[in-house]
Formats: sequence, structure tokens, C-alpha cells
Amino acid sequence: MSIVSTNIPYSSKVLYDNLQQLQKTYPFLNRKTIGYSVLGKPLWVVTLGNGPKEIFYNASFHANEWITTPVLMKFIEDMASGVVSDSTLLGVSVRNLLHTTTIHLCPMVNPDGVDLVTGALPITSPAYRTAKEIADSYPTIPFPDGWKANLNGESLINFHLFVFKK
Repeated sequence: MSIVSTNIPYSSKVLYDNLQQLQKTYPFLNRKTIGYSVLGKPLWVVTLGNGPKEIFYNASFHANEWITTPVLMKFIEDMASGVVSDSTLLGVSVRNLLHTTTIHLCPMVNPDGVDLVTGALPITSPAYRTAKEIADSYPTIPFPDGWKANLNGESLINFHLFVFKK
């Protein structure tokens, strides 16, 4: 039975619930918090594998691109399932791949923006009203559907630099 649904509007709550269930089903998944959003929501990174080659994927960098989160979450689920069932992905053993590669995945870089765009952030909340005030300065961009930034109106373009800065 699948945990991650790819045909519903995703939100930070759905992400949290899916991560909880994935970790319960696949206890070898390593999840850690790497920071917090404007509204204090955790930014998680899930790690699969322990190989020397490292890869980083992120999703929902831009709020209106929230569909990337369920796709990445489905990938996590499929990879974890592949470990348990000792199956292949495109003809490659998932277990062998994860012995040679470490995959880091941040499934939702912008949880507040995703919640704004998908309707999970109440329109009566102060955060919604603040975002609306910022958006009013850009009348050609539909609100909230076209929103990309965090709730302070800031681009998260340098996020990837923060994650791997050593």
C-alpha cells in the first residue's frame, strides 16, 4: 500500500504526516531538521544510502511549484521500498546504488509558501495578509497562485549554498 499520494494538493502537514509514516515503515530512513521557515516550520532533509558519492535533491523551492514535493516524496518511498524488496530501478539494484551513493533530499524548501499557494494557510492569518500586501505591489502576478517566495517575499535562491556549506 502506497503512503505518498501524488494526486492531492500537498501541504506542510501532509509532508509531515507522510514523513512520519515513511519513517515508521522504513526505519532506516534518516531525517534531520536543517532549519526553519518564516513561520517556524521545520525544513527536513531525508538521507538514503551511505556511499561516497553524494547527491542532493530539493523540491518546492518556489511555492507555486509545490507539485515537485509529492514527486520527490514518491521517489523516497520507491527507493525505500526498493531496499526492502531488493528490487531494481531502471535495471540497477537499489541496494547496490545506495552502497555507492548517498542521496540527500529536502522535500519542501518553502513550506510556508506551499501552504499559501495550496490553501492550507488560512486567508485570515496575519502571514497571509502580509503576503497579500507584498503581492499587491506586483499586480500582474496572480495571488496566491503565482507566489514563489517565502512569506517575507524573499527568494530562496541561495538555499542550496546553505545546505552544503561546510
